[in-house]
Amino acid sequence: MSALRRVRGWLAARRRFQFVATLVMVTGLTAACGALLMLPNSVLPTLRAVAPESGGLSATDPQVPLVKRSMEYYGKPVAETVSTGSGRVGVVLGHSGQRNDIDVLASELAASTTAVTSLWGQQWNQAPVVVVASSPAEFAALTHAVGDVPAGVAASTVADPIRPGAELTGQRVVFGPEAGHRLGADGLRAVLRHELTHMATRKITVDGSPMWMLEGAAEYTAYRGMHRPITQIAPTLTTKARTGDLPADLPSDAMFTPTSGQASLAYEQGWSACAFIADRYGDPKLVDLYRDLASGPKDRTAVENSLRTALGTTYRDFLTDWRVWITARTADGA
Repeated sequence: MSALRRVRGWLAARRRFQFVATLVMVTGLTAACGALLMLPNSVLPTLRAVAPESGGLSATDPQVPLVKRSMEYYGKPVAETVSTGSGRVGVVLGHSGQRNDIDVLASELAASTTAVTSLWGQQWNQAPVVVVASSPAEFAALTHAVGDVPAGVAASTVADPIRPGAELTGQRVVFGPEAGHRLGADGLRAVLRHELTHMATRKITVDGSPMWMLEGAAEYTAYRGMHRPITQIAPTLTTKARTGDLPADLPSDAMFTPTSGQASLAYEQGWSACAFIADRYGDPKLVDLYRDLASGPKDRTAVENSLRTALGTTYRDFLTDWRVWITARTADGA
């Protein structure tokens, strides 16, 4: 899982409406492919419509036909699976060559949506669109990739530009062609929940907010309730902590970039900070702190004020208690 985190920070900084989830081998993505979304209907075969249900995805959602049209351009039949749960409808789109990934994601979509909603509330589109691309070029078209994307982008959440006061539109999670092969079913499940967290929190998230909270909260949500040991979720952090090498501070935004050489550690530290907050103060306090910190760029003083307001602690005490928590968890592997 360590490689899965490297690209998330890079895309969050590079593209205003895109969040990165994980890494597998995908290369040669180009911005030119994004224009394929606008190909005329006459060029492309017609796909069957998604059957809408109460509270579910509408077949007239503007992004759905555009996504389907773009996918059909790549010359392979499109498989479509509707996932239902709690009266909501989500849809997974992909090609026949990605049938296994489609099946895994469709089987997990309702449960993942419920898991994200249980933490972040119902004020988001709980009928997500999930797409599995068959090639790097298709991935680029579906994610509106701009310029070269580092090799290995496997999953990304995109949305239309946000207008003040308007509802979010065009949100979807796009998986790369090698995601299932590289991640396996458990990895796909965790990444799906991570990306759906970005979708659920996008309305309250301002670009430039502290990455340790944005990505750490998504990682915490991804593994929440899965009972995974810290050795699996944060192997690098565990190894360091067992030698007494504990974080001196919360990870900086710069650590999350692939070129920093510290991206994997940054994501693990971000996860651990949010897991500590939830464990010590409770999930509602984590959500409160997220809402405060996700309101825009924050300097050290602003973070101190947020910790004091949301958790009733000082920055110094927070760091001390967080380090103690890491030491205890990594010592027993819980």
